[in-house]
Amino acid sequence: MTDRESIEGTETMTEEKWRAIVANDASADGRFFYAVKTTGIFCRPSCKSKPPKPGNVVLFGKAEEALAARFRPCKRCKPTGRRLPDEEWISLVTEYIDRHYEESLTLDALAEMSHGSPYHLHRTFKKVKGITPVEYVQRRRIERARELLAGTDRAVNEIGPAVGLPNLPYFITLFKKRTGLTPAAYRERHASRQPKEVSNYGESN
Repeated sequence: MTDRESIEGTETMTEEKWRAIVANDASADGRFFYAVKTTGIFCRPSCKSKPPKPGNVVLFGKAEEALAARFRPCKRCKPTGRRLPDEEWISLVTEYIDRHYEESLTLDALAEMSHGSPYHLHRTFKKVKGITPVEYVQRRRIERARELLAGTDRAVNEIGPAVGLPNLPYFITLFKKRTGLTPAAYRERHASRQPKEVSNYGESN
């Protein structure tokens, strides 16, 4: 997983370039490319995707520079002139889910983030991963919930929101569906399996 927060572009953002991005200005294509740190995607200025937040954007003069910085080309505007392979596209989506599982991640939100349609994302994700995007999100959340239950003393009603499941009854129901146990029972079972400390009190030398 790549940490893009510290990545700097090779071009400087100007008001003119930002206006080109917001307006999807095709006349700016070829002059620069913009990449979004939170999604790992880079685009042409003319891309019809929703404009990103300015603070998440870095600019590159060439597509090769964006690729070298580990950004992937947008599936919609094809900044490299080639189609992004399905496996790379879905890898980008799963990476985003792994980093943002605690947020509201609907199919529509994931499709918007990855610059595709909900229908195409659902179909392609299932073809590549064998499960749907929503199922992957649920698995990732429950996996993290298991880690928190086993490794912390945080209350169950705090862990649900921490993994993107703020509705407590739904969190408990989904957790039990995935693991066969309620969160409380899972924590109790895990605690009972931990090795007990052996006391040396009373032993003779």
